[in-house]
Amino acid sequence: MYITASSSATSSILRAASSRSSSLLSLRSLLSPSVSPSSSIIARRSFGSISPAFRRWSHCFHSKPSPISLTSQIRAVSPVLDRLQRTFSSMASEHPFKGIFTALPKPGGGEFGKFYSLPALNDPRIDKLPYSIRILLESAIRNCDNFQVTKEDVEKIIDWEKTSPKQVEIPFKPARVLLQDFTGVPAVVDLACMRDAMNKLGSDSNKINPLVPVDLVIDHSVQVDVARSENAVQANMELEFQRNKERFAFLKWGSTAFQNMLVVPPGSGIVHQVNLEYLGRVVFNTKGLLYPDSVVGTDSHTTMIDGLGVAGWGVGGIEAEATMLGQPMSMVLPGVVGFKLSGKMRNGVTATDLVLTVTQMLRKHGVVGKFVEFYGDGMSGLSLADRATIANMSPEYGATMGFFPVDHVTLQYLKLTGRTDETVDMIEAYLRANNMFVDYNEPQQDRVYSSYLELNLDNVEPCISGPKRPHDRVTLKDMKADWHSCLDSKVGFKGFAIPKEAHEKVAKFSFNGEPAEIKHGSVVIAAITSCTNTSNPSVMLGAGLVAKKASDLGLQVKPWVKTSLAPGSGVVTKYLLKSGLQEYLNHQGFNIVGYGCTTCIGNSGEINESVGAAITENDIVAAAVLSGNRNFEGRVHPLTRANYLASPPLVVAYALAGTVNIDFETEPIGTGKNGKDVFLRDIWPTTEEIAEVVQSSVLPDMFRATYESITKGNPMWNKLSVPEDTLYSWDPNSTYIHEPPYFKDMTMDPPGPHHVKDAYCLLNFGDSITTDHISPAGNIQKDSPAAKFLLERGVDRKDFNSYGSRRGNDEIMARGTFANIRIVNKLMNGEVGPKTVHIPSGEKLSVFDAAMKYKSSGVDTIILAGAEYGSGSSRDWAAKGPMLQGVKAVIAKSFERIHRSNLVGMGIIPLCFKSGEDADTLGLTGHERFTIHLPTDISEIRPGQDVTVTTDNGKSFTCTVRFDTEVELAYFNHGGILPYVIRNLSKQ
Repeated sequence: MYITASSSATSSILRAASSRSSSLLSLRSLLSPSVSPSSSIIARRSFGSISPAFRRWSHCFHSKPSPISLTSQIRAVSPVLDRLQRTFSSMASEHPFKGIFTALPKPGGGEFGKFYSLPALNDPRIDKLPYSIRILLESAIRNCDNFQVTKEDVEKIIDWEKTSPKQVEIPFKPARVLLQDFTGVPAVVDLACMRDAMNKLGSDSNKINPLVPVDLVIDHSVQVDVARSENAVQANMELEFQRNKERFAFLKWGSTAFQNMLVVPPGSGIVHQVNLEYLGRVVFNTKGLLYPDSVVGTDSHTTMIDGLGVAGWGVGGIEAEATMLGQPMSMVLPGVVGFKLSGKMRNGVTATDLVLTVTQMLRKHGVVGKFVEFYGDGMSGLSLADRATIANMSPEYGATMGFFPVDHVTLQYLKLTGRTDETVDMIEAYLRANNMFVDYNEPQQDRVYSSYLELNLDNVEPCISGPKRPHDRVTLKDMKADWHSCLDSKVGFKGFAIPKEAHEKVAKFSFNGEPAEIKHGSVVIAAITSCTNTSNPSVMLGAGLVAKKASDLGLQVKPWVKTSLAPGSGVVTKYLLKSGLQEYLNHQGFNIVGYGCTTCIGNSGEINESVGAAITENDIVAAAVLSGNRNFEGRVHPLTRANYLASPPLVVAYALAGTVNIDFETEPIGTGKNGKDVFLRDIWPTTEEIAEVVQSSVLPDMFRATYESITKGNPMWNKLSVPEDTLYSWDPNSTYIHEPPYFKDMTMDPPGPHHVKDAYCLLNFGDSITTDHISPAGNIQKDSPAAKFLLERGVDRKDFNSYGSRRGNDEIMARGTFANIRIVNKLMNGEVGPKTVHIPSGEKLSVFDAAMKYKSSGVDTIILAGAEYGSGSSRDWAAKGPMLQGVKAVIAKSFERIHRSNLVGMGIIPLCFKSGEDADTLGLTGHERFTIHLPTDISEIRPGQDVTVTTDNGKSFTCTVRFDTEVELAYFNHGGILPYVIRNLSKQ
């Protein structure tokens, strides 16, 4: 169980905490960190004595309060001290909302526990609040101590209809944190490094411990090295452990060295599916205190849990680390888009078709920084898995959350996935009592939303998205025409600039001694992958039915198509085997290759050498079709320029067709064993067929059996030996785990705002630069700075592994930042690739080498960018890397939410051009030197204020500084969020 505010406000004070903006405490006045004294000790989760049915809910703790001494622990030279003393006096007496703290009775007598009752406030404004905002309200009330969370904050949330348009700031304390290994390794590295920093400052290093439950699922390391083999799972896992043994041992050390941290071993499943099926509580019962589950995760698709009625979204790794250490999240109270669903989906239309349609609609509407809440009569026809599919792709449509309030469908899913009847009864009783449950059998009270959208589900058509962005939806009936348009169009999101005379070019080659050929649009990778779809039995079993029907008719996927199936949990394997459909998927080459993200994150492995040679030697625009959520250029595989997102059944269909250049309505997929043409309609299952197989094959016992043993690991994991020390022994020769330089020469005094004077432009970008372009991801290219670094240290090319697997080594990650082979930098005048111009010398260098040249000469750098800078996955290295390269500021038309927050967290200044302006309209080429006229005194900087930027050639323009909250200004003053936290905790 994790410590939360209870009826005693004193226990809230006794947790590690930071100062935050409120009417009681101004961060501008408090330039040295304030503290909230604590010596809470939270024990590591222990599963040994807990029955399997309850393991997912259990967290144990012991608290040991210490005396409060403000004068000895807060360094302040302003009237803030007096106000704080008065605040503590009032806090020590009683909880501000003790009057609504009430018992929740059990139907048969006794009580489930106690809770803070929203209806007991008797405020009619609450009845109109979106359900997602009610979760924020309950959290604020429960954690209200008039210090971290004030009564004024509660009032802001209650008055959401009036306050949300004003971009007001509120604190939020999530119930737990979710990590995957790619983002989890650097998080644990940072925690270990912070312990060292605390030690060097003469403080207690054991203060660096998670204060909320932290679940880390290892799912991002497995690659599709072996495919189309019955032995693929074992072979790929062996290679996974060979490559990642050091990382895995480090994570295993973290699970023992840090308290309250659970590590789910490799081979268990995809983090978001495990979260949905097992980790999600929906309602916590912590020693009799009931409250809604909420979670922040270091993966942007943490939003998948929103489909279960749990408020969750992605944050940067840096922000997640602060949350683990008891810091309240400071967030802007979001607007909420009400998305009404009506009608029912037509026969044969999948949840993937629906989510791609919703993604396109919401992208067009504009929902960045907002919650989206789904409601309406159409909800009754959507399974929980369908809802989770839609919630999963919140990052693709730009929302913070895509939220589905809890209803009867949610409760049915909880029972299906093995949650006990008693637990489900408690969840329903609590949510009903607190007006957080939707019962569509009862009259619905109208809720107020910031804006409204509506979709009749009957209008959803079969579709895919691509070739380079998730929101570029194409209906199947228009796909062939759209493909030819892409070939014709100039290079861009919807163009490849292939001359018309080359459209039908054929590349002939020999594959395993047999003649083979590919053309533009030929499918060379077909992957059933990703949490978006593998958690949904209807589309997974639908893919199996397509494979069965195709096999029965004599169709066969071409052998040079790299096919793979990577389930999100062991449950999928169980129901595919029970249904008998795995046999037919195997027949078409879709053997199970492992339990993890694989192709969706670029871990697609190598394609056959002869296929790769045919693509490169003939400049073929080859295609990948995957059931993923991201298809940005260069992500899936370096040789697939066209990448399409599709439902698992369509992945099988396109693999059978062998090309995306097909009109499924009029053109056959292939020729059957009877010599007749076979069309898509001949192998496509009906909705009823799929429902029958789901009903008979997906059973509660499968979930129970899978998750009872999830923490037991596997023989390879269990053999890993780790030290028992709580301080990590860094190996200077390690190329996987390296002590980062973030806290080098750190003192207790904040450095204050840094100036940016006569900075050079390191990179000049256009629109939609994603974290895939910025952050090191995928394979390490053989001629890259990272490759050179590894070779110099005796690492063979075959052992390079991926950037993701080496995120615990800052030296490699700094070299891999901006190393994407598809990056377009305007300084390079049309030349595509990870290079830039070193302005003083005119040399064309790798981005890292140019950055180091600037850094060695003591010169600052900035980045110019267009709209949607930093969209995509929530990768902290997309901020850490530029910081290590010496970037001091990014000036863009707009930022993706998480990435902007990450930049602030690493001390980089985010600035936005004024509306209607950008680098091009202002005549900026990137060859100028830039000075940002930001005050050097933090008290003179305000969130969202305007600043002037001047150049050495006489240009001057105004930008908005995107420090959005007072807390972010405090982070900037301290040089980033982690130094801020260390200085806070060291004083306690």
